[in-house]
Amino acid sequence: MSEEAITQAPARNLRPLFVATILAGSFLLFLVQPMVARMALPRLGGAPAVWNSAMLVYQALLLGGYAYAHWLGKLPLRTGSLIHLGLLAIAALWLPIGLFAFAMPANAEPALWVPWLLGASIGPLFFAVSAQAPLMQRWYAASEPGRDPYALYAASNVGSFGGLIAYPLIVEPTMALHSQSWLWSAGYVLLILLVAACAWMLPRGAGRPTGDSAAQTSPAPTKGRVALWIALAFVPSGLMLATSTFLTTDIVAVPLLWVLPLGLYLLSFTVAFADRRGLAQAITRFAPVTILLFGGVMIAGHQQMPYLNALMALLLLFMVAVALHSRMYDLRPAPDRLTGFYLAMSVGGALGGVFAGLLAPVVFDWTYEYPLLVLAAGALAPQAFLLPIIARLWRSDDTGSAIRLAVTAVLVVAIVWVGLANPGNLLGDKHENIAFLAMAAVGIVVVGVRLPYMIVLAGALFLFGGYRALQTSFDGDMRTRSYFGVYTVREYSDVRTLAHGTTLHGIQLLGSPERERYPTSYYIMGSGVGRALLEAPKFYGANARIGIVGLGTGTLACYAKPGQKWRFYEIDPMVVDLARDPRKFSFLSRCLPDADVVVGDARMRLAEEAAGSFDILALDAFSSDAVPMHLMTREAFETYGRVLPRNGLLLVHVSNRFLDLEPVVAASGATGKWLGAMMSYHPHESEGEQAASSDWIALTRDPSTFARLISDGGDWRPLSPRPGFTAWSDDYATILPVLRSLR
Repeated sequence: MSEEAITQAPARNLRPLFVATILAGSFLLFLVQPMVARMALPRLGGAPAVWNSAMLVYQALLLGGYAYAHWLGKLPLRTGSLIHLGLLAIAALWLPIGLFAFAMPANAEPALWVPWLLGASIGPLFFAVSAQAPLMQRWYAASEPGRDPYALYAASNVGSFGGLIAYPLIVEPTMALHSQSWLWSAGYVLLILLVAACAWMLPRGAGRPTGDSAAQTSPAPTKGRVALWIALAFVPSGLMLATSTFLTTDIVAVPLLWVLPLGLYLLSFTVAFADRRGLAQAITRFAPVTILLFGGVMIAGHQQMPYLNALMALLLLFMVAVALHSRMYDLRPAPDRLTGFYLAMSVGGALGGVFAGLLAPVVFDWTYEYPLLVLAAGALAPQAFLLPIIARLWRSDDTGSAIRLAVTAVLVVAIVWVGLANPGNLLGDKHENIAFLAMAAVGIVVVGVRLPYMIVLAGALFLFGGYRALQTSFDGDMRTRSYFGVYTVREYSDVRTLAHGTTLHGIQLLGSPERERYPTSYYIMGSGVGRALLEAPKFYGANARIGIVGLGTGTLACYAKPGQKWRFYEIDPMVVDLARDPRKFSFLSRCLPDADVVVGDARMRLAEEAAGSFDILALDAFSSDAVPMHLMTREAFETYGRVLPRNGLLLVHVSNRFLDLEPVVAASGATGKWLGAMMSYHPHESEGEQAASSDWIALTRDPSTFARLISDGGDWRPLSPRPGFTAWSDDYATILPVLRSLR
């Protein structure tokens, strides 16, 4: 692809039309995924088999769309345009977009049934829209020979970023799902018109590909080049998902945090594929330094400054993504090979998503995919010497280079050993900080020479977190991982704790059977749930029926009394294993050894229960640091009301660092004529560190039960719905009004 051909002025300017078409398609593509997820959650539940299957469906459809665009590129332009317009028209039969009204059979396998439902409901629309970015660039290259079409990919990712941001910030807060469906459908019709306009502008008289402007005349890429494209796409895609997991697991679990890694990932394409190369080149030049310094800091996992760590992790992701995508841009083929280039990119992106999203939670017991992808980024990022004097140091004969490589390896080993062992307290209490500075100094010198750089990077990752992570993994089975996150069991002199990422989910006292049976943390006897469960015999007799949504360590089981019937609902089988293993937590084995535990999404399982099955139902289902949204809607409260008698008691745990869930519960309760009260319990100093502050809401539809609850002690205060707050429903819900930082 000659410079003269690219810069030659075309006879007409069709770029705005093609940019608008690509923007519209990408916007719709990233708008539909969270919208369909909101539609599916109440019906399919939140089990991993459901969402892993959904992810595979999206990846397969996207990859299929890029493969379809590549196939169309081999046909005559006019023929290809007619086929694509026909596909768009056929897919329009699935409008308005939404899920088919099929209920999942009780004996259905989610891994098979969910892909069928999603594929049948949105597959044709998603497939047709996913082909727009590569296909429109191909058409643009044919319509305006001499113009570089790759810059239009930057517009594609601006549209994707717009759809990503618009959904949680604009669409979801202002529109119900049925309105969202019609909005998307209108956008799809507009997209068809834009594609038709682009097709109309294609060169006329284009017959067979041979000899026309769509012919593939440039040399085909080698297998090695295609493999490199795939690798350069694999690492940023995997690192984006790994960053989201790592942030919410080891840094801070903030709502909507997942938007930032994905948004920066999309924006990296806009920078890397831009016409003006200044910013991309500057970021690429300093990316190796960022990988070395920030990668080590991130793996250390320090909790003292979580927001600063989160900022560094996001900056690291952006620098890596821009550097690798820029290298991909520099290795791009001529426009006649464009669709194959994007197909390889799609394959790499899909493989990165499968690795970080599906394989890593099964293979690893910690977020090891994060340092592995950081290491891979260092291996692939372009290397350039930071200073001329460093370049002169390394540019010499082979013998001198081998000596310097050996010296680098020895220095790294020495720094790691001193940093970890600190022999004779040589470096004092700040030995890790001093080791970090020493490693950084060596790293600055080796930037520009890939093998020494990789040795330093591997040493930094091992020293500042990899060693501790490996040690915990090899110490036994005290850390486990599932698709819901990383669970770490830690034992101290007199207590044992369970942490889900950065959120503490259970504490058990050690030392004697009596101490092990004592309820702790959010469930202490003075808490809202503790008081209510202690009063259960008085309210409902000796044979009270208790349902608990969320098992955790099984702490609440120690409120069980003889004659009572208890049932737990837990979505994560890993949590069930932790709670039943007395080597980890013995609440169940000591207090309720034959506990009835139902595994699955609680709302779906409760819908299968008979009416009036429980006297008390407690909701304690945490997802990171928040209650799953589909458990807080009007329809969910209707399910709770069905399984409880009129005088039954519903308890909702709303302790949360980031969300004020009181107005959500108050509004949903008001629609079902529930009477509610809230207790914020703050433990006394005498209760020690095993007691945690907690917020519990109690609701009932029986005035006499409500009056007895309030009068039986505790600091209960009546709920009052927030004026103007709209109750969550399966059709409408948004967390923006309840984010504490925005109030």
